[in-house]
Amino acid sequence: MRNPHLRPGTLWPLIEQRTTHALRTGALCPIETVESSIDDGGVRFLVRQVSSLARKEKARGAGNDGGNPFLPYDPDLFVADISDSHVALLNKFNVIAHHLLIVTRRFEAQESLLNVADFAALLACMGDFQSLGFYNGGKAAGASQSHKHLQIVPLPFAEAGPALPIGPLLESARIAGDIGTVPGLAFAHVFAPLDIFAAPVHDAASTACERYRALLDAAGVHVVDADDGPRQSAPYNLLVTSAGLLLVPRSTEFVEGISINALGFAGSLFVRDAAQMRVIERLGPMNLLRQASAAG
Repeated sequence: MRNPHLRPGTLWPLIEQRTTHALRTGALCPIETVESSIDDGGVRFLVRQVSSLARKEKARGAGNDGGNPFLPYDPDLFVADISDSHVALLNKFNVIAHHLLIVTRRFEAQESLLNVADFAALLACMGDFQSLGFYNGGKAAGASQSHKHLQIVPLPFAEAGPALPIGPLLESARIAGDIGTVPGLAFAHVFAPLDIFAAPVHDAASTACERYRALLDAAGVHVVDADDGPRQSAPYNLLVTSAGLLLVPRSTEFVEGISINALGFAGSLFVRDAAQMRVIERLGPMNLLRQASAAG
């Protein structure tokens, strides 16, 4: 029987081993992209555009949608048992290499509030390598699956520039009490500085969960009681960085046809063709994100 608890220092080798295996079996289907950058508002945004070949391959492999890919999950994509409540899986159609999904073992809705167990699983994984954690709270926030899952991508996003494009701006956050805002970010948001690796995982997870609930309240996202537990009243994105938590209330998933999830607010955008790239160049990344946020 597998040990249901992740041992520190073991995750990255497991990710690399499973990636090799999943590529060999065809379970992992990376989406090839062409990368470019756009400087806007003090942030060097990374924009990835799908190649025509990758688009064809993705369409060919996308015929088994409509179900829950996490119950059961594809064993070829399994990376590790994190805890009694969560497992780590590779993201099947990944744009960023070694993109990890932190998935609840039993079904919980993506609109359910995050809890201490969710943060404990996320932080246990993030502690093993330089990374960004994020959560797409609902379909309008870019969530593509209804089964609760957090996500992790390795840093840096690109060889040049800061590891996290918005990272330098977070250093200028204006905080009153435990939460505040970041002056350079042109979209609706709230930020809570937090050293997520300064304490044992469970203690850090408890503090992160408290900050998260305070951020929801400050952003006007209320708690709604449901039969299966507390849920959110509105969509949002959450970024979990080494500097703290950034929460963005959302008004829409799409801006002029471009889908935006949490990674966009971190400084990484994804477009499907040259026409969408031209939209970003015309609007500017910060304006695009402003229109996607609840204050857009």
